[in-house]
Amino acid sequence: MKSDTTTSPPGGQRSAQYDDFHAARARTTVVARLYARAMGEDYPVEVAASSSCDWSLLGLMTARLRMQPGQLLIDAGCGTGGIGLWLARALALRLEGFDLSPVAVAQAAHRRPQFGLPAERAAFRVAELEKTGLPDRCAHGIVCVDALGCATNRGTAVRELARLLVPGGRLLLTRAARRDAEPTWSEQAEAAGLTVEAVDERPAEPAMWDRLYRLWIAHADDLRRELGEVQTQRMLHEAHQVLPRLPGRRAVLLTLRRPADAPAVSGTADTMLTPVCRRGDRPPSERTPR
Repeated sequence: MKSDTTTSPPGGQRSAQYDDFHAARARTTVVARLYARAMGEDYPVEVAASSSCDWSLLGLMTARLRMQPGQLLIDAGCGTGGIGLWLARALALRLEGFDLSPVAVAQAAHRRPQFGLPAERAAFRVAELEKTGLPDRCAHGIVCVDALGCATNRGTAVRELARLLVPGGRLLLTRAARRDAEPTWSEQAEAAGLTVEAVDERPAEPAMWDRLYRLWIAHADDLRRELGEVQTQRMLHEAHQVLPRLPGRRAVLLTLRRPADAPAVSGTADTMLTPVCRRGDRPPSERTPR
């Protein structure tokens, strides 16, 4: 069985790398323009995520979460916050987002007014997937888009996120695997006390990455001019490394659910969490920057 452990630098070093990515991207629109070209009409401009999030995924998540107004949604590995903020506004939810990068967290908090959400409805903090610092059973729903691959141990991260769910709550994860490999999703869900409720195939996602990576390569000079040599080389390295693997890639949205008959902690999910927003938040994972 394939190990869940990924080779990653220590948390501080990874945070610094993500901080550099988000700080560089904030200075230019070139990255957003390339994502928009790769996605075409499927690109949700307002969300502006550095991930595979398109209109189709937003619609799927809206349907799969099945949340009620006023409930708490957690955006795990939130990046600059667009996905969680969009869902919180669309579904009238409260939002708690966290990310490894302080720079991204600060940018997410800065974007709240663009979505018409006050601070008491949307809080952001610096935290890791494996150690969120959030209370048990505090959320009715969690989304984690293209961020699980950043975890040093995916199984540990899934168990930590599962700990945050109330009985009946759902965890939505974008996952990728080789088409010729047996995925470990069911095993990870069972180990976390969750059940697999749905596996939605996303057949257009690998082709989107193919278009995007080829745009990065074709516009390398523009990227160097706008982002600098270090960030450009990281992006080009990713593109050249992942492109050959895309034809065999399977991409899905995985919906995991905590059984509804699990004993609940009274009142926990109705308490808004205290924001811990430091100056800054995270870039690329199962790939991805958000």
